[in-house]
Formats: sequence, C-alpha cells, structure tokens
Amino acid sequence: MTCPDKPGQLINWFICSLCVPRVCKLWSSRRPRTRRNLLLGTACAIYLGFLVSQVGRASLQRGQVAEKGPHRSRDTAEASFPEIPLDGTLAPPESQGNGSTLQPNVVYITLRSKRSKPANIRGTVKPKRRKKHAVASAAPGQEALVGPSLQPQEAARAADAVAPGYAQGANLAKMGERPWRLVRGPGVRAGGPDFLQPSSRESNIRIYSESAPSWLSKDDIRRMRLLADSTVAGLRPVSSKSGARLLVLEGGAPGAVLRCGPSPCGLLKQPLDMSEVFAFHLDRILGLNRTLPSVSRKAEFIQDGRPCPIILWDASLSPTSNDTHSSVKLTWGTYQQLLKQKCWQNGRVPKPESGCTEIHHHEWSKMALFDFLLQIYNRLDTDCCGFRPRKEDTCVQNGLRPKCDNQGSAALAHIIQRKHDPRHLVFIDNKGFFDRSEDNLNFKLLEGIKEFPASAVSVLKSQHLRQKLLQSLFLDKVYWESQGGRQGIEKLIDVIEHRAKILITYINAHGAKVLPMNE
Repeated sequence: MTCPDKPGQLINWFICSLCVPRVCKLWSSRRPRTRRNLLLGTACAIYLGFLVSQVGRASLQRGQVAEKGPHRSRDTAEASFPEIPLDGTLAPPESQGNGSTLQPNVVYITLRSKRSKPANIRGTVKPKRRKKHAVASAAPGQEALVGPSLQPQEAARAADAVAPGYAQGANLAKMGERPWRLVRGPGVRAGGPDFLQPSSRESNIRIYSESAPSWLSKDDIRRMRLLADSTVAGLRPVSSKSGARLLVLEGGAPGAVLRCGPSPCGLLKQPLDMSEVFAFHLDRILGLNRTLPSVSRKAEFIQDGRPCPIILWDASLSPTSNDTHSSVKLTWGTYQQLLKQKCWQNGRVPKPESGCTEIHHHEWSKMALFDFLLQIYNRLDTDCCGFRPRKEDTCVQNGLRPKCDNQGSAALAHIIQRKHDPRHLVFIDNKGFFDRSEDNLNFKLLEGIKEFPASAVSVLKSQHLRQKLLQSLFLDKVYWESQGGRQGIEKLIDVIEHRAKILITYINAHGAKVLPMNE
C-alpha cells in the first residue's frame, strides 16, 4: 500500500483507518447498541459511501480523458483561433541554430495573409539595406539658392549675388512663381561644382537585378542616372511659354564651361508635366525609341520641392521655328498628302514633284499610335478639333478653337528631326492626358494612317504590357512615389490598356495593315 501524496487523500485514508475497524467492532460485539454507537456507525457508513462514489467518478473521468484528449484539445484550439491553420506550420522546430532544444510547451502561431498574389515584377526585389555613410555638410559661408519656401525674404534682400549667365529676376518669375536668388548661407556654391548636391548617395534609379529591362539600353540607364543623380551646377533660362528651364549638370570634361554642350543639361518642366516620364517608358516598351530620356527629380529651389520631370537636352536636334517649334513646316493638308505619297517607303526615292520631306513614311504611323495612347494633341491637332477641350487646354487658352472650319491650313507643331538623322522623328513635349473619357478620345490623330508598327501592336495585344510598365516605372523611385506607389501606377496603366483595346478594334475595323517598321 502506497502512502497518498495529496493532502485530501491523506485525510480520507486517516478517517477510513479509524472508521472501518470501529464499525466492524460495533456490529460484531455483543454490547448494547446505544444511540451514540448508532450515530457514529451511520456517519461512518455515509462517509464511506461518499468516498466510494468519488473514487468511481474520478476513474471514469480519467478514462474519458485518455480516450478523447487529442480531439478535445484540437477542438478547443479551433474554437479559440478559427482562422489559424492547424497543419505543419504550427509545429515548433526541433532545435534552434545554436543546438538548444525548445521547450515542448511553447506554441508557435503563423498567421497567413489573405492578400492576393500581385503581378510578378522581375528584378524589383530590394536587397538588404546597407549602412549609409553620412554626407559631409557644407561649410559655413557657402552660397545657396533660396526662395519663399526656403528662406525668409529678409535673407534674400541681404545679398543679391546672382550667378552670371544664369536665369535671374524676371526670367524665373513664370507660372505665378517669384524669382529665386542666390544668397549667402549653408548650402552650395554658385556656378561651381557644388551648386546643388544630391540629398543622399543612393541612386534614384533602382535596379536590383543583374541587368536592366531589355527595352532600356545601356545609354538609357546611364542618361537616366545622369538626370536623376548628377549635381546641378547651374540654371539657364529657356524661351518657352511652359516655364521650363535648363539645369546644367555635372558630367562634362574637367574644367569645361558650364553651358549646355560641354556639360550635360536637362530640361526642367512643371510638376503638371509628369506624364513625360510615363511617355518615355511607354515609348521604349513599344519599341518606338523616339522620345528623349526623362526622369523625375525633386528640386528644392523650384515649386516648393515637389517632383518635376527632367528631360535630357539633346544638342543634335535640328533648329526649330519659334511659332511651331518644328524643324519642318507642315500644315494638316500637306501632312495628309504626304501620307498618300508614302515617302521613302521600301527604299524608294520620291519624285521631286511629290512634295515629300526627308521624313520616312513609317514615322507618321509611329507618332499617330503613340499620340493616340497618351492623347497628345499638341502635334497633329493643335486646334483641338478632334475632341472636346477643357478650359485649361492650350488651344482654348490661345483662342485656337474657332479655327476648326479650315483644318487644311492648320499648322503642325513639334515635328523635329536630328541634324545627322533627318529620316526619323524625335518626339518632344509628350505631355499625355489620362483623364480623357472614352467618348471624348481624339480619333483625328489616326486620320490617314493605313499602316501601324508590328512591334508596338504585338505588345499591345499581349498580356505583358502591364507587367512591363510596372517593372519599367519602378526604376524611377521619385516618379513611383509621386504617383502614389503601385496603386496609383496601376490606375494609369488601366487607362493605357483600355485605349490599346480601342486602338486594336480600330485597326481591325478599318483594315489597317500591321507591318514591321525596323528600317
């Protein structure tokens, strides 16, 4: 007989050892059964009965626990955590990395996300962030660009040292902005190599894979990084109604004069022209390769630090006229006659009386497709006669809307070639419009076009346009964040995909040809 280990069992065992012999002795002896003996015997009998019932119930419960223990524990866990998968993901690991075994009573819970799997963007997995080395701050006494959003106006009046040869005074006071001036203070040097240092050494062009996307050449990536990360060495005015200005960037030969040509330059535009960046990536994905590299960049001294598009300044472009900004003067009527002549197609030299220009016939097809997807009207429809314009559109502000009665004499704009390559066009001023509804699309841009580039049409028909645009636009960190991240970019892509379907329907309905145009 083993000694009980619990206090309750010890008390029961002690009472039983006293009661049982006494009851047996009372009932077996011949003494008279007095009232005291009867009461004591009855109490002992009742206690023994209660004790026997307790022992039976305890043994029955132990049997049920042994039979249904695993099922009950699983049901309890499911009731407490109904959405937690009770599979192998909850099993604790047998050992840690250092060899120590975990305690068996530790429970590991893995909550699975219900988020749908996003589209795969190849090469956009950001690696582990390395430590950043702090950039040494500029010494006191250097000069900085200040304006209403950077320094109080009293500091601007304290010194009027303006860099010679750069934009100053009224040249910068456009689009409702007050002029910026160079004043003494902590910052950068005027006209020197430290005119505007980048805020950090991390590039704004993100490439986390081994190579860039195939539709972007090495020169494209190099120029994008030049525009996004190079130090701004100066600012030059531009005679433009859009308020654009030139940023002189570092990257030229050592000791070169700070002007466009010896030094690389970028055309800084307004924040409302951010669609120029989208247009550049779309042009490369479609295989047209007619736009100039464009990135987004934050300029602290302009527009209160808001992101602005910067387009590479190309000195090889042919000189343009001041009224149409074109290297070739064309009207809408002349343009339609050129489309019928099919100038320079299949290597045929046009006749002198045909009126052909040096521009290849396929260039007009590429321009029409590109302009339709982005609804760019400032090249082929400067009077806004193919859609219902808004008050803020350029044609309405310039009073050109009533001229739609005589379209044959309407001048085309922004028709530009390169000096060394007059056969091909360069698409500039590519501000697109994503808020144009389907019933207000400008189909005049497609008028007279009978052929379309096969490479671009194949991309529009494929299911990879969205993935390529996401992958390409992700490279430009500032643009990606300025549009609200992936959610905002997806909305822009939705518009382009919808217009692509409309364009494919138009091509099929009008019997237009899809030809390879890789001359």
